[in-house]
Amino acid sequence: MKWSDFSKLIKFRLTLLVVFSASISFLIGSRVNGIIVWHNWLMLIVGGFLVTGAASGFNEIIEKDLDRLMKRTADRPIPSGRMTTGQALVVSLFMGLVGTFLLGRLNLTTGYLSVFSILLYAFAYTPLKRKTPVAVFVGAIPGALPPLIGYVAAHEKIDSIALILFAVQFMWQLPHFWAIAWVLDDDYKLAGFRLLPSGKRDMSSAVVTFIATLILLPVSLLPTFYGYGGYFVGGVSLILSLVFLYLAFVLLQTRKISDARKLMFGSFIYLPVVQLMFLFDFIGKK
Repeated sequence: MKWSDFSKLIKFRLTLLVVFSASISFLIGSRVNGIIVWHNWLMLIVGGFLVTGAASGFNEIIEKDLDRLMKRTADRPIPSGRMTTGQALVVSLFMGLVGTFLLGRLNLTTGYLSVFSILLYAFAYTPLKRKTPVAVFVGAIPGALPPLIGYVAAHEKIDSIALILFAVQFMWQLPHFWAIAWVLDDDYKLAGFRLLPSGKRDMSSAVVTFIATLILLPVSLLPTFYGYGGYFVGGVSLILSLVFLYLAFVLLQTRKISDARKLMFGSFIYLPVVQLMFLFDFIGKK
């Protein structure tokens, strides 16, 4: 198996973003405990990488016939014929089992959440994509679980900090998903995917995207509101949220693919910066 094919099977860049979110949250949870156990951090990174890769593999196995219909996915290893379904299944099962074992070694809550994440992403979100735009809300749950998993890997209790980390990433997922869906709507329609709020690039979809981005603004300020972060992280989050909201407002006005692409790229910058600022500010307060 070539690395390029394995990388496409596990959606390597997406997997790295997921692991990044989990690892940052682990460090936040570790500061709550007062100690960072570095070998547990490494176990989380490896286990999280494997579990996320497994979920992506199962997703591509289920959607192999649909991937052949879309330009952006036709070159994936299964639809292109470079990898059989059986090979992908063996690799995905192996990653899922080993990854879940590693995360379960950290604590049972982390293990249970990882299994729930795989099941929800591969077997709920994936089939719903062709049936209803509600799939985006369902997919946002496993998409927002990495910071929760990372936090409880270090601090087993699901407390208010854990829920805030989950809430920020959940609300971020919505405009992030819809911006991507707006850009790729023509390609998605070839496979029958319905991911935009109204099912098409129109005012309704733009309004819902703007509202979700608007709600993200106060949610991003929750760490400061509850005293877990200082004014620094609050200020950075406010500025980034306002810029993000402005990009959503421009899309609302123009409904152009180029403006949806700007919102999409803005989402890639928004989340890691906000998470890093929360981590650094939280460490400073400790």
